[in-house]
Amino acid sequence: MRLSNLELRHKEQWEKAGIELPAFDREAMITATQEAPEWVHFGAGNIFRAFPAALQQKLLDAGLSKTGIIVAEGYDGEIIDKAYRPFDNLCIAVTLKANGSIQKKVIASLAESLRVDSDFDRLKAVFKAPSLKMVSFTITEKGYSLSGPGGKTMPQVEAEFAAGPDACLRNPIATVSSLCYERYKAGKLPLALVSMDNCSHNGDKLFAAVDAFAAEWTKRGLADPGFVDYIHNTVSFPWSMIDKITPQPDETVRQTLISAGVEDMAGTRTAKNTYVAPFVNAEEAEYLVIEDTFPAGRPLLEKAGVLFTDRETVDKVEKMKVCTCLNPLHTALGVFGCLLGYTKISEEMKNSDLVRLVEIIGYKEGLPVVVDPGILSPRTFIDEVLQVRIPNPFMPDTPQRIVTDTSQKIPIRFGETIKAYLASPSLKVGELKLIPLALAAWLRYLLGIDDEGKAFTVSPDPLYETLSQSLSGLKLGQTGPFHDTLAPILSDKRIFAVDLYEAGLGQTVEAYFAELMAGTGAVAATLKRAVA
Repeated sequence: MRLSNLELRHKEQWEKAGIELPAFDREAMITATQEAPEWVHFGAGNIFRAFPAALQQKLLDAGLSKTGIIVAEGYDGEIIDKAYRPFDNLCIAVTLKANGSIQKKVIASLAESLRVDSDFDRLKAVFKAPSLKMVSFTITEKGYSLSGPGGKTMPQVEAEFAAGPDACLRNPIATVSSLCYERYKAGKLPLALVSMDNCSHNGDKLFAAVDAFAAEWTKRGLADPGFVDYIHNTVSFPWSMIDKITPQPDETVRQTLISAGVEDMAGTRTAKNTYVAPFVNAEEAEYLVIEDTFPAGRPLLEKAGVLFTDRETVDKVEKMKVCTCLNPLHTALGVFGCLLGYTKISEEMKNSDLVRLVEIIGYKEGLPVVVDPGILSPRTFIDEVLQVRIPNPFMPDTPQRIVTDTSQKIPIRFGETIKAYLASPSLKVGELKLIPLALAAWLRYLLGIDDEGKAFTVSPDPLYETLSQSLSGLKLGQTGPFHDTLAPILSDKRIFAVDLYEAGLGQTVEAYFAELMAGTGAVAATLKRAVA
């Protein structure tokens, strides 16, 4: 069996292999989408194929939609060339359940796959279509940033401010802003731009970035003065919270598909080092909560399990997940996992000290400041995370993946909890013990030396170069004091959302860091003492 439109006609062999096929007429779906597109998605990575694309497939299978999704990739066009078009825009989604069973399903809801650099004219035509309702994004939090670590506008963005909306642009927000200008010129048609990226108030981040391009182009006389008003009043930017763990395509999963009779499942790397394959693997649990503001209408995604609500509720759900019930626990496990030599998150959950670490950070330190969103229970959510999701031995997630871009995540994952303690009349910030330990462990991790004294590769992070230079004089076994080295970092509100010294936690982090630096075995020993 090969993944192609032609091969899918031989239904009996796919069914015999236990692989679920689409229940709709794919040719009719593609034609309907080309004639009247409704949904475009930017970001052709694994989370998109495992989650939003699978949601639309549910609607198509149930006869609740006639159109599919047009996916566009701007950062790494090779993803389209290597993982989409050779397989007729099909993929196999493999759900890895905690009980050891797996579900295999062909995802066929994509009508077109486009490269921004070579298919820009097609994208313009799509954005001019009155039928278009929704444009969604999974481009990572970095994709919305227009400035560098120092707050200065990035040179590429400055160049695109000057180029205007008619230029073929590389920055993802410049691209979308340009396409929105095409829609504006086509009759000021309404649209919803929906960030599905895992960051706080993602809709506001997307709006701020698009608004910056609209304002600059208008100010420079490169766009009609009415464009800014269009972005403000005719385009919506709903907030959302997304949650589904989707690791890199795993070799064991590939072998499972090969054993089932599926050919050509090999993965490959693009020139930008993106690992792609014609299949995705993900956990069973999934959550998507979206603010229900869609001026042009939207797909009936509530029929596929999406929760639509108001902005305040989305905010509560997002904070519940990102600040307490999942992301801080993941980050803590990621940092300690790298230091202690783990290569699987699930294996860490066999270490009683690491289990206690995340239990205390979640239940004891985090839950007291969580506001219950009403539509999801924080305690039930964290129970599922710690008892089912993270321990799932069949999920090939790694601490090395989790710690990517940690400097961008800490302000939300830990900083918001610290701020909530400072603002609380009944809680004392000094009662936080293991959140400061996780912060100290991250600084220890940045040295790139594990608990056995062996060097390892630090995962990509936009602040790594700056931070590693600040820590470059430190060696394992030093006794400190480390204040002069750590003070400029721990007082940086951009990293921690607060000045940790002003918050009363700077000295605590310093003390933990000194313990972690004592020599080989110090990380495990400090962890054991701290969770006792």
